[in-house]
Amino acid sequence: MEGQHASYPQPVEIARGIFLIDLMELGVRYRTCAYLVRDREPLLIETGSARSHDALLAGLRALGLAPTDIAYVAVTHIHLDHAGGAGQFMKLAPQAKLLVHPRGARHMIDPSRLYQGAREVYGERLDQLFGPLEPVPAEQVQEMPHESELVIGERRLLFLDAPGHASHHFAIADPVSNGIFTGDSAGLRFVKGFTGFPYEFVMPSTSPVDFDPEAVHRTCEMFAKLPMETVYQAHFGPSPKEEALTETVYYADRFRELIERTFDDHPSPEALEQAQAEIVRERLRELGLDPTAFRPQAIHLDLMLNALGLLAYESRRRRKMGSAG
Repeated sequence: MEGQHASYPQPVEIARGIFLIDLMELGVRYRTCAYLVRDREPLLIETGSARSHDALLAGLRALGLAPTDIAYVAVTHIHLDHAGGAGQFMKLAPQAKLLVHPRGARHMIDPSRLYQGAREVYGERLDQLFGPLEPVPAEQVQEMPHESELVIGERRLLFLDAPGHASHHFAIADPVSNGIFTGDSAGLRFVKGFTGFPYEFVMPSTSPVDFDPEAVHRTCEMFAKLPMETVYQAHFGPSPKEEALTETVYYADRFRELIERTFDDHPSPEALEQAQAEIVRERLRELGLDPTAFRPQAIHLDLMLNALGLLAYESRRRRKMGSAG
């Protein structure tokens, strides 16, 4: 789909030496982005899916870079909209190292289980949405455990285990830009260009299968203690840290309450989607934003994935309770 675009959005410098590249996920602007950290050893954060490959290359080209100029590629976690195109990109960047959470490294080397898990969520649409998964040579994969550091020039980056959205998730703290690359661990920012709403808002993703609200709290508490004031979200762009953390924790708690309260009634994903929409409207009203301007269909995919993830979370929680009993 993306290959049909004659041109792609120009990268935007959002902080000194940090460029946002719109990955045109699903052929749509303002949904998913990568970040290029321009330093002595350039670092690319996220590759997007294989369907975003052309947009990523175009963004680098606009910055005067080719894949062979990149020293490191970091994927915050291995969900396909972040790392599905890593194998494709790393073939063009044989000199680069792929930085990945220790829990995700083996799935980059052999993506068969990752593909199967995604297939269970997306079904027959998987290839259409995200494209093929290609393995990354083991010698190019570098695990980044909690509190490991990477010096790429003037920047000394700190890698932090950041579960909640996914167990294989890390975040990257950058003192130079006073920001944290949070992937999906500190919510998603729904910007006006994507939704068409007259305002922007932050909401977490509870997509299958690792959502853990207690871990969301711990991760957000960790971020709150860091001196950085901005988070760089993969969906989409920078947010004030305080806003991102407050909204992520608020919705994680409300969504957990929703599924724990309704699970025994066997709610459908569609019913949970509608219930989430009501929670969003209520929160927008509390924030002084017009809830009538919120159209759930604009973020239908996100709400549906949230619903599936909430069902998986509560099923898992009850199994653990049963085995503990």
